[in-house]
Amino acid sequence: MTPFEIRKPSPLLIVISGPSGVGKDSVVQRMKERGFPFHFVVTATTRGRRENETHGKDYWFVSKDEFARMIEENELIEYAIVYGDYKGIPKWEVRDALASGKDVIMRVDVQGAETVRKLAPEALLIFITCESEDELEKRLRERKTETADSLALRIATARKELQRIESFDYVVVNHDFQLDDTVDKVRAIISAEHLRVHQRKVEL
Repeated sequence: MTPFEIRKPSPLLIVISGPSGVGKDSVVQRMKERGFPFHFVVTATTRGRRENETHGKDYWFVSKDEFARMIEENELIEYAIVYGDYKGIPKWEVRDALASGKDVIMRVDVQGAETVRKLAPEALLIFITCESEDELEKRLRERKTETADSLALRIATARKELQRIESFDYVVVNHDFQLDDTVDKVRAIISAEHLRVHQRKVEL
């Protein structure tokens, strides 16, 4: 192939990850708000549907029996127990989106990102962080959403997760009040990846 031949970029499997408190959800939400042409993965969960939630949009709401079947039949990319309920990412959803030629974005925790890497070595892993460990602790404390014991555990876990950065391809610092700048950097990484001579080819 010469540089003058038009080449269609391979769709990417993009993992947005990082410790609690760095703003992963905010980054993904802003990408949706700005209408980026990506497929945003919907997580399956066994928790009950809340009044303002839509099946297939906010979550795939499934029974514990159905979730157990998905685990047994290896239909999940990764899964975890969160506050007594199961959450996981269905392989079929990612496969269908990639087959349609769309880039796929998923937001998972650091452990989940490493699981994805083992399953799909060509996935693009982006680590979102903040300016410092002190800033991370400050953000977690300002949430005021948990007990002192729970907060201490979350801070300790977040500090440990910061040490896993070497498992990722890129790191983006999400500065306070600069969410759009963070999103622009993530978008620039994705654009650059599509310009690589040797494209990532994701297989699931």
